[in-house]
Amino acid sequence: MGQGIRNALDLPAGEEERIALKLLNMIENGALRLGVKEGDYVLDVAHALQHLKEAAGGVPASFEEVLAGGAAALERLGRFVDELPANREAAYWKVEAELELAPCVPNPGKIICIGLNYRRHALETGMPLPEYPILFSKFANSLAGHGETVPLPRHSQKVDYEAELAIVIGRRVRSIPPDEAEAAIFGYCAANDLSARDLQMRTSQWLAGKSCDKFAPVGPYVVTADEVGDPQRLGIRCYVNGELRQDSNTADMIFDCRQIVSYISECMTLEPGDLILTGTPEGVMMGYPADRQYYLEAGDEVIVEIEKLGTLSNKMVML
Repeated sequence: MGQGIRNALDLPAGEEERIALKLLNMIENGALRLGVKEGDYVLDVAHALQHLKEAAGGVPASFEEVLAGGAAALERLGRFVDELPANREAAYWKVEAELELAPCVPNPGKIICIGLNYRRHALETGMPLPEYPILFSKFANSLAGHGETVPLPRHSQKVDYEAELAIVIGRRVRSIPPDEAEAAIFGYCAANDLSARDLQMRTSQWLAGKSCDKFAPVGPYVVTADEVGDPQRLGIRCYVNGELRQDSNTADMIFDCRQIVSYISECMTLEPGDLILTGTPEGVMMGYPADRQYYLEAGDEVIVEIEKLGTLSNKMVML
C-alpha cells in the first residue's frame, strides 16, 4: 500500500501490505450494495458476508463503511476478498455485464468541480490560464451511474460532454499544503461533467448549466490510489457515438491533484466521500467554431475512458 492511501486511511506506519481494490455500487431490488470488481465478476460483499459469517468479522458492507472504517476496514475487505473460495459459481459472485450500477460514490457530501484546468482547453475557449483554481459545485441530483440514461433539459439546446478525472477524498482535512494533500486522497474515478452551455453562460455563475439532473455521471469504479499510481500521467478520452472527441493526458492539467486538494482545503473542510472533478481537456463542443458545433441529442452515447479507471458510458434521452 502506497503512502497516499496509507495516510488517507490512517494506516499504521508499520503496515506494508498493498491493498488495491476496484469498488463499485450496484442496485438490487432497489437497494444499494457494495461490490468489488474481480475480472469479469463482481463480489456482492453483503451477500458474501451472509454466507460466510465466520470470516465476516469487521468487514465493511458498504462504501460508507469502507471510508468510515479507515485502513483497518479496507484491509479487512481486501483480505476477505483474497481468501474467498475461487468458485465463481457461488451466488455472491455476479457477472458484471448483468448488473445495474449506481454512482460509484453514492453519497458525497460535496461535489466540487474545477473549471479551465487543462492548458489546451483554456486555449481552445479563448480564455486566459487561471491564476487560481476555478471552483464551482454540483449537487446530489446530478449524480448518475455507468449505464444510466441522462435526460436532456428541454430548455437547453447546447448540452456538452466533458471527460474528467475525479478525486475521492478519504479523510477529513482542512488547510493542508500540497505536499500533504496526497494523504487525503482515497482513490479516483472517471466522470463526465455534462454542461448545458446556453444555461451556463446566461450569467457569470455557471451553476444553472452544471447541476441539471444526472449531469455528473461517475464510475464505473472507485480505484484506490495505490492501484492508480501517478494521477498526472493518465490518458483521458471521450467518444460520442464512437467518434473520438477528446484525447489528452492529465499531465496537461494547470493545477495538479495535490494542488487542487490543497487549495480547496484552504476554503472548506474536506470530508471522506467528497468528490472533486478536476477539469476537462480540449475537444469539448464549446471549443469548436460555431459552424461545427453539434451538441448532444437524444440517443447519443457518451463514453469517458481514463487509463486504469475503466470506461464510463451514458446515453442521452429526452425528458
